[in-house]
Amino acid sequence: MKIGYFQFRPLFGKVSHNLHKVVAKLSNAKADLIVLPELAFTGYYFKNRAEVKALAEDPGKSVTVDALTALCKKGKFRIVTGFTEKARGKYFNSALLIGPRGVEHTYRKIHLFNEETKWFDAGNIPLQVNKIGSARIGIMVCFDWAFPEVARSLALQGADIICHPANLVLGYCQQTMLTRCLENKVYAITTNRFGYDKRPQGNLRFTGRSQIVAPGGTLIHRAPSQREELFIMDIEPALARDKSITPLNEVLRDRRPEFYKVLTSKKGKKS
Repeated sequence: MKIGYFQFRPLFGKVSHNLHKVVAKLSNAKADLIVLPELAFTGYYFKNRAEVKALAEDPGKSVTVDALTALCKKGKFRIVTGFTEKARGKYFNSALLIGPRGVEHTYRKIHLFNEETKWFDAGNIPLQVNKIGSARIGIMVCFDWAFPEVARSLALQGADIICHPANLVLGYCQQTMLTRCLENKVYAITTNRFGYDKRPQGNLRFTGRSQIVAPGGTLIHRAPSQREELFIMDIEPALARDKSITPLNEVLRDRRPEFYKVLTSKKGKKS
């Protein structure tokens, strides 16, 4: 299976420009699955909810989705992309799985980061695994990396590959994803953007360094910090189904959920 990412710098509010860049770059790509950054077409650093409202799209009536669907049909691949979603008066930081026939799944970011809580509604779609050929993929978005329950939930549903669109500004997510792949024995594609969003309320600098990590936590490839890169490689998804960590231990089989009940408590338990 050929998987990859496209790390680039979206220009804030320039949806058509950003879409043209993606379509042009991927028009001759040979892959089965390509992951794009979080909020790949609008940019990230909204100054208020009104800007989100002005730029968000309904995936069912979206020029952006139509163009990506045509791209997937031409290239016979699938895309996971960040997307500023409008749905029934709410606005979500979403990720779409798009194929030759259109949107196959929508994931809405569960864990909103910092000022996102002012712009977006919290995700309301359960974590889910989808099939691409013989491979099974799960989706999470950016700050979801900080909550190990997300990757573990996807692994427990059988994910071979975690697709992780991101707009990372903190410096340690990329390394943390190696641990997520170790503790769940899955592949992960973290696709970050680079550059700045220079906005009236301030500037945000994004860290780039998109990467592909193998089951067991081995870093296969990492992009530069501040440069555009399309990277595609071959993997064997079935390697993610070997959950052994020693000859006598497996990371999922050896779980003891009866001792983890505090994980389902909203507040946890203080000593």
